[in-house]
Amino acid sequence: MSEQELPPWLKEQLARLQQLQQNLQAIMMQKQQVEIEKVETERALDELKKTTSDDTVYKLAGPLLVKSNRDDLIKDLDEKKELSNTRIVVLGKQESRVKENLKEVENKINQMVQMAQSGSSGNNAFNPSSSSPSHSLPPK
Repeated sequence: MSEQELPPWLKEQLARLQQLQQNLQAIMMQKQQVEIEKVETERALDELKKTTSDDTVYKLAGPLLVKSNRDDLIKDLDEKKELSNTRIVVLGKQESRVKENLKEVENKINQMVQMAQSGSSGNNAFNPSSSSPSHSLPPK
């Protein structure tokens, strides 16, 4: 069965499946980036905590290093770390939701294809546009 022969209901579900896969990939990439930022923040915090309040410390501001207060930097990095943790949790929940939706769509596609195949061998009993309730599409 070529792509042009695919029924509209199957094309719609396949497009939905592809969109969910793209969303999942984007979420996973964002999550990975936030996890990298968190690790970098933790390393910076560890190094900063090794210094004393008498040591001169600098923070990066674009292409410049600017003299800064150690305690303020620790506070800022702690806040950044907490924000990263929150974002990781949120992205993890989004990832789980999208994975569940993916499974649902895959199952729906498999059911539709099986129904169509069983119908095509038996006098084309499966017809999504049929008004017969026994052959209607599963709910969206």
